[in-house]
Amino acid sequence: MKNYRPKRFAALVRVAFLALLPAFAAFAAPASAAPAACDRPARLHFSFSPQGNLQDNPALLQPLLTELSDVLHIPVESVSLPSYGAVIEGLLSGSVDIAKLGPASYTSVHQSDDTITPFATLSAEADLFSALPTAYYSLLIVRQQSNLSIESLKGKKLALVDPDSTSGALIPLKLFSRKINAPLTAYFSRVGYSGTHQQSVLSVAAREVDAAFVSSSTLTTVIREGRIRRDEMRVLWKSDPIPRDPFVFRGHLCPDIRQKIQKVFFSPGNPRVAAALAAQSSEKFVPVSDRDYKIIRDLQESDRGPAN
Repeated sequence: MKNYRPKRFAALVRVAFLALLPAFAAFAAPASAAPAACDRPARLHFSFSPQGNLQDNPALLQPLLTELSDVLHIPVESVSLPSYGAVIEGLLSGSVDIAKLGPASYTSVHQSDDTITPFATLSAEADLFSALPTAYYSLLIVRQQSNLSIESLKGKKLALVDPDSTSGALIPLKLFSRKINAPLTAYFSRVGYSGTHQQSVLSVAAREVDAAFVSSSTLTTVIREGRIRRDEMRVLWKSDPIPRDPFVFRGHLCPDIRQKIQKVFFSPGNPRVAAALAAQSSEKFVPVSDRDYKIIRDLQESDRGPAN
């Protein structure tokens, strides 16, 4: 047998190793290097920010969830969570698959996971303060008999809703503070979070606070349900229109699942969908995308003005 000199042998070994390198790489590559598979859960969980009539009666959405279950051939369950932040964390952790969020909650969670996608919102019946089917307002309300004005609210007690609420926190902190040229915490003697829009309205009615920022849609619901009379409240300030709450899904759900979810939402002739819409005083679902909430994102990212 022919004897190879050391240099010759080393060269042959090097050539053989290079030839086998792709195979070694395939075995040694970490799992994260492979394309991530989409999620196909055995059941889907639907949740929502704690506001409006869904908070008191999640069963209003049951016809829609039943239709989704039948179309997807998996259970779709409603999950009630105690705060805006809990719904956001559920989406980020994967324990919530579909959610109805406030605009500010959506833009916050999208910043953490840009695969979370808005796909629909409600075209609602006109509330008592707005004629726009896909928008609502942030309202600063006081008791009708209080004789308070914006100027005389200085040093009084104010209720916000939740740090992730759009009309109950973001708009007041960013925009109303510019109107009064001061941070809310400097203008009012006490600023607290009630947890829900309904509780803020009722806190004003019960004289627990002097004023509150709430959504026009929630104030309308509380009045129409007879929990307060319209003439009990006075609106001191009204924001520009705010885009209505988006329905979102996790972007890691498999494409066919997301497509079927959208198909159900945009099937107006479906009696189950119609029942869920009627229960929310709405006429139809309309498509939305991330760009529809740019105005909210711009407010969150803005550091101009006296807001804190």
